[in-house]
Amino acid sequence: MVSAYDELPRTAANFVALSPLRYLERAAYIYPQQAAIIHGERQITWQHTYQRCRQFAHQLAKLGIQKNDTVSVLLPNIPAMIEAHFAVPMAGAVLNTLNTRLDAKTIAFMLEHAESKVLLVDPEFREVAAEALKLVPQEIVVIDVFDSEFEGEQIAIGQYEYESWLAQGNPEFEWLLPQDEWDAISLNYTSGTTGNPKGVVYHHRGAYLNAASNILACGMKPRAVYLWTLPLFHCNGWCFAWSIAASGG
Repeated sequence: MVSAYDELPRTAANFVALSPLRYLERAAYIYPQQAAIIHGERQITWQHTYQRCRQFAHQLAKLGIQKNDTVSVLLPNIPAMIEAHFAVPMAGAVLNTLNTRLDAKTIAFMLEHAESKVLLVDPEFREVAAEALKLVPQEIVVIDVFDSEFEGEQIAIGQYEYESWLAQGNPEFEWLLPQDEWDAISLNYTSGTTGNPKGVVYHHRGAYLNAASNILACGMKPRAVYLWTLPLFHCNGWCFAWSIAASGG
């Protein structure tokens, strides 16, 4: 028997796909001048982070990145890594955070298996990245992310330098939520200790709920300050990049 409740329509007024991207939008609106990222002497507010992520997403779109394309990053816990967690899905793409402790052959397998189209690289990992890129069959756009806290040589291996590339993006870029909260937001891999690495896909709904669950499980207070010790390449930092945005911390 069909109930009248079953016939109630799903509309824009009563339903929206769950996505952690909303957390950033909200943080920028409610806590615009609150420090979102502190990296050495550098501080970036939520408003500025949101603008930078929109620029990042716009630049990806200009490269032809679209829904379900994979963007990989080989980065430590630096601002660009946080920005990638929002900007890549803002462009409709899937974020693949690579384990910085793996060898070139394993990284190459992941890049090929994920069909990565863009790779962001920190100069600390340029040698393993360059070696891995020689082993993959597809062309990958490489973007160098120079870290202000890295004391080694800032040597480029890619076609673009992150900050100058980012500056060309539109800070008012009209990004879109996923049409379906089941859409993929990230792709992570095991380390391949028992064979080739295995891929695990997160969807927007799962990332949204896990990020909210972190706040409850850890008893996080509003605007909590979080010290990043867990690598963000590890299960997307257990989704804490999105949790901190949700709490406005």
